[in-house]
Amino acid sequence: MNIREHETIPTKTPLIEGNKVTFLFRSKQQPILIGDFNNWDFSHGIGLDQYTPGMWITTLEFPIDAYMEYSFFVNGKRVLDPKNHQRADNGTGDINNYFYMPEAKPSEYAIKKNSYKDLKEYQIIDDIRLVDSSRKIYLYQPKTEEPSPLLVAYDGNDYLERGYIVSIIENMLKKEKIQPLALALVPSARARFVEYAGNDSTVSFVLNKVIPLAQKNLNLIDIHDNPGAYCILGASMGGMMALYSAIRAPKIFGKVICQSGAFRMYEEDFSIFDLVDREQIPQIQIWMDIGKYDFLYSINQRMHQLLIDKGYCVKYEEVNGGHNYTTWRNILPQALEFLFPWRGNSSTHSGEN
Repeated sequence: MNIREHETIPTKTPLIEGNKVTFLFRSKQQPILIGDFNNWDFSHGIGLDQYTPGMWITTLEFPIDAYMEYSFFVNGKRVLDPKNHQRADNGTGDINNYFYMPEAKPSEYAIKKNSYKDLKEYQIIDDIRLVDSSRKIYLYQPKTEEPSPLLVAYDGNDYLERGYIVSIIENMLKKEKIQPLALALVPSARARFVEYAGNDSTVSFVLNKVIPLAQKNLNLIDIHDNPGAYCILGASMGGMMALYSAIRAPKIFGKVICQSGAFRMYEEDFSIFDLVDREQIPQIQIWMDIGKYDFLYSINQRMHQLLIDKGYCVKYEEVNGGHNYTTWRNILPQALEFLFPWRGNSSTHSGEN
């Protein structure tokens, strides 16, 4: 791509042709490019080359179906691409630019709605199991007359606002892709690492507080007559905790969706490896997905291989994305369809929000 004759940066950047992406930036100082493609390694960013005074450029190659997030550093400060208005909250207090490659696109089901009239909020007090003593829980009842299985989501607030989980379920249900699913969204605490690092107290909270709340207020399948009918979901630390919870309570959570599971952090394995590597294997269905540009890619490959070697029932998918909710929400419909395929329930009606 020849842009040497350009005196100004094109209207929109980056420039994408086939599998090549050209990043441009106007600055007095050399901009440093970071993103999913280098695992957000700030100390080893990609320095752009100077083509003309104040004009910097670099071209990278990506899979034709990739989704990427990125940002620049100039003079030690994080700076967004001013010519790319596609921006996403990274969940840690910063905003990233993003782009889709030519053969990638958002999931047709992941269309966010501004209001969820069927979502109910409850406050649970638990001085023993919770580090912050109380937690808001959000419950969702699908539009059906029949009892539904329950899906419990760790980081429930993020799955609601950034994962578009209610919209995904409703849109898939309208197109008869999945059976009706009820939701219990469990927000994380400020002490998220403590609660999600293989913590039995968190499992106990879900089993003894969240599940009874959902059973009381939602029309659910009887878990005693249908052991393992419920599912638990999470991403990153929440993904690891979802698998941990299912193994600890397989008669409740017979299905688990683990997205980019954080099975190892700070150069240490979590106890989930010991929990998986045992003689008696619980009868659970596992969905795992991981981005090839995720910093947790290799540890997810390792966990997947251990699950296979031990004889677990696991479906594993890799995508050309990184560690973010856009990647997770775009693959989530496949996980839901795999675990809860449509069964032709004639009493289900989609309605409108």
